[in-house]
Amino acid sequence: MPANDPFARLPEAASFTVTSTTVRNGAAWPPEQHSSGLPGGKDISPQLSWSGAPNGTKSYAVTVYDPDAPTGSGFWHWAVADIPATVTELPEGAGDDTGSGLPEGAYQLPNDARAARYIGAAPPAGHGPHRYFVVVHALDIPSAGVPADATPAVLGFTMSGHTLGRAVLIATAETPA
Repeated sequence: MPANDPFARLPEAASFTVTSTTVRNGAAWPPEQHSSGLPGGKDISPQLSWSGAPNGTKSYAVTVYDPDAPTGSGFWHWAVADIPATVTELPEGAGDDTGSGLPEGAYQLPNDARAARYIGAAPPAGHGPHRYFVVVHALDIPSAGVPADATPAVLGFTMSGHTLGRAVLIATAETPA
């Protein structure tokens, strides 16, 4: 797998813990977390729980990003903004079309497929393994203040000066040739 690190050029941030009942760190996504365009894929967002966020955390954002996508800029699969600081878990499937599992005030931004929802893993056939950085960002602001139709990149740019910590889980996927 390529060694490109999506956080290499960002300001350092404290580390805290994210876990999932859906996928273990370093393990392959189950089929349900793959794109509905692949056999068994259902575009179901993973369950996430986090703990140990830095003092001063006023909100969270969650992102799922594939830096190995053959685009020159990676591929954003999911972005959720304005998760209240009192929330430390998202249920599996929270990233459906309506965001029904998201806490009040949180919202999904359009991913790189331009859908405001979770879109599952879909590496091109024969392209090799891809990494999916599932990240909970602890922020020092109660709201990221980005419009609901903003891109995940705009969210990331806005968060960069407000990130107190990052909890990172990396899942993988590969589509055989």
